[in-house]
Amino acid sequence: MCRTNRIRGDGNEMMPKTFLWGGATAANQCEGGYRLDGKGLSIVDVERASTNKQKRIIDSSVLNDVHYPSHDAIDFFHNYEQDIALFAEMGFQCYRFSIAWSRIFPRGDELEPNEAGLQFYDRVFAELKKYRIQPIVTLSHYEMPLVLVQMYDSWRNRQVIDFFTRFCEVVMNRYKDDVIYWLTFNEINATVEVPRPWHQAGLIYRDDEDQYQVSLQASHHMLVASAQVVTLGRVINPDFKFGCMLLYPVFYPLTPSPKDTQAVHERLSYIYYYGDVHVKGRYTHTCQAVWQRHGVKLQIEREDEQILRNGTVDFIGLSYYFSLAVGIDGSNSEGNLIVGNKNPYLETTQWGWQVDPAGLRITLNNLYDRYEKPLFIVENGLGAVDEVTADGKIHDSYRIAYLDAHIEAMQQAILIDKVDVIGYTTWGCIDLVSASTGEMSKRYGFIYVDLDDKGQGTKKRLKKDSFYWYKCLIETNGADITKRLFNPE
Repeated sequence: MCRTNRIRGDGNEMMPKTFLWGGATAANQCEGGYRLDGKGLSIVDVERASTNKQKRIIDSSVLNDVHYPSHDAIDFFHNYEQDIALFAEMGFQCYRFSIAWSRIFPRGDELEPNEAGLQFYDRVFAELKKYRIQPIVTLSHYEMPLVLVQMYDSWRNRQVIDFFTRFCEVVMNRYKDDVIYWLTFNEINATVEVPRPWHQAGLIYRDDEDQYQVSLQASHHMLVASAQVVTLGRVINPDFKFGCMLLYPVFYPLTPSPKDTQAVHERLSYIYYYGDVHVKGRYTHTCQAVWQRHGVKLQIEREDEQILRNGTVDFIGLSYYFSLAVGIDGSNSEGNLIVGNKNPYLETTQWGWQVDPAGLRITLNNLYDRYEKPLFIVENGLGAVDEVTADGKIHDSYRIAYLDAHIEAMQQAILIDKVDVIGYTTWGCIDLVSASTGEMSKRYGFIYVDLDDKGQGTKKRLKKDSFYWYKCLIETNGADITKRLFNPE
């Protein structure tokens, strides 16, 4: 039984009853079934696996006798009933997942959707409804149809705005009675923050291209598409709530040097660039400073300003895993694909990510202070190697410690700093394929999936120790952590 100790205090120290606890995945990392029911190829379907220290190889098409991790992934396509039942057993109140664009429009440019693809998601939504799990749907999570890259040059091409809007219109109409919370683009700032923006925007830079000019023009098309979808969605169902989704690592100055503090300001500007347009509906002085810094001149159509103004978001979704130090000197490290410097005050994971729970509290305050919009932590988790003991158990105390510390920091932001946070979904609530490396051995889940880095194994699902820990946390609405905050022993 879970402990439900009553919290002493003035009665205001309890987590909100409406707070949503759950987990998150993405179609390309868990679904599989990459050619079933008429699904087309996505940009991830031509990526091979790699070790964590190497870049993943991108092929122009699928090659024989090559392992592509997304093709089978963990086969959620055939196991969704079992997996959702396990989520329900943990007590999930919400489940964040993505709808694969290439499953609904296999090429991306069709006029009519693939009905078989829609029927798969019909079944997924019905299963979630059965357990009263609220879906949180990401409309674009690194799953752009490959044809749109090959024939239209990806988000460089303004035509893609209409292709994406058509996909979203079909999905929002189909599930207008099933979904409240929508996220348009996963980690949209990765388009400019990440040196290799293939996942986010299907971009591979040519030798003669200025990377900032290309990435920010592509970003403009994505931002217009997002705003257009938000406006359309509110017509389909006025109760819809739309969010942007930002990859937000905390940046600290590497030294007390004012130059390093200025470097932090500049790094944050690439996050706020996207947040400002999504929330304020315009390119702010922060955005204009980015243009000037890199000599960028965007092609903006006359109607775009009105589209951006009309399509602002209701909340901000964010992923938080680590922090980085920023400065003039220091050796570079790589976190969630973002380059920075190691912080000597923090521990580092096997994959080079620095563990910084306090940074989550800082992140929530930074975003809420700037935008005064509700926040939703839609990704947070620890990638680690898990071992199955002889009796079939997985003792992942390191994962429990990581999540416990981050949830405590979140509660500090909510209960002490009075930041409005809607909910919390851990990343990779069930083991899935790593986006950065394609490995299975980099595991995040509460549920172990018996597959190795080559896709070999039984696919059997096993509950880790963290499964039972998270179940108790949800059942008590985080009361044990809250008690520790206000009644430390």
